[in-house]
Amino acid sequence: MTDIAASAKRALITRRALVSSPLALGLALALPTASRAEGIPSHSSLPGSAAVRSKADACVRELLGRGRFMGAVLLARDGRVLLKRGYGMADLEQSVPCSTKTKFRLASLSKQFTAMGVLILQHQGRLSVDDPVSLHIPDCPAAWSGITIHHLLTHTSGIPNFTSFPDYLRRMPFPSSLLETIARFRDMPLDFPPGERYSYSNSGYAVLAYVIERASGQAYGELLRNAIFEPLGMANTGCDSATPVIKARARGYATGPNGFVNAAYIDMSIHTGNGSLYSTLDDMLKWDQALYTEKLVPLRLLDLAFTPFKGNYGYGWLIDNRHGRLRISHTGGINGFSTHIARYPHDRACVILLSNVEGANVEAMADALAAIMFGRAAGGG
Repeated sequence: MTDIAASAKRALITRRALVSSPLALGLALALPTASRAEGIPSHSSLPGSAAVRSKADACVRELLGRGRFMGAVLLARDGRVLLKRGYGMADLEQSVPCSTKTKFRLASLSKQFTAMGVLILQHQGRLSVDDPVSLHIPDCPAAWSGITIHHLLTHTSGIPNFTSFPDYLRRMPFPSSLLETIARFRDMPLDFPPGERYSYSNSGYAVLAYVIERASGQAYGELLRNAIFEPLGMANTGCDSATPVIKARARGYATGPNGFVNAAYIDMSIHTGNGSLYSTLDDMLKWDQALYTEKLVPLRLLDLAFTPFKGNYGYGWLIDNRHGRLRISHTGGINGFSTHIARYPHDRACVILLSNVEGANVEAMADALAAIMFGRAAGGG
């Protein structure tokens, strides 16, 4: 067993300890971690809340002052919020500041919600991750006969990534239904046999969104709203679209030679399933905390999501070790927005960054903030 797999197993044991009884389930959001991985400092050796808040805020403001970040930041440990604050402007033209209520595009953080939608449908008996995709897709391409839902979830299907196609930039401003998006790659040869290796593919998660619709009889966004967002009280999360009025929505920016410029337009329908959602800090914290419980699916299914497969990727999550701890994380990037969530389950800790600056190095920024939170040297392993 690899160190990462061993750490993941210890995290699963921790989570089971937290929710192994009705009383524990009810207290899961308030209790500190029940057990810790070997080598992780005790809570008493970690920096205090005030020190973390001060240092983390200074770190973010330094990047803000250099024109390299705008957005919202949250740090939490042992279920307690250490820092939750907006920085810079959500709308430069209207001088609207970023706040903890600002809605940001999640980009590829959307994949973890797609994966949860699949697991919920498995819990309901509507599908299994071991199903061949041909079971859920009419007139399925012959080349996909060996592809399972598990392959799609773990980026091991071999389906080419449509966002790497030469015509992607030309086609991204136009509406695209799931079937229209899938038609762009369904007849292309696979990059490799299913299961052979890991290769990140937005195409695979578009197919998963279609599978969700076929298995549930609901539109992708409707299924997520009914099965995830409403049960968790995530009232400020949904599928992004330019048509409806979405209050407190951030505008997306890129960096130009003289400062920020408006990001290139993209119709978000082209990223259904793989990057189309928006959310807020508060809602993302609700999501993080729910993953310590059985509010959505039993732990045996959560275990699948957090099990590292090829490329250390689970179901919508990257699983590795950082700062001497197990880290479960994901990064997102799309026109005008950069996002990151890093969860450290042994400490019930998380770092969430939602930025309306395209290309912002939110992963490195989140790593620096985690180092502050754990009293580790910046850049340390």
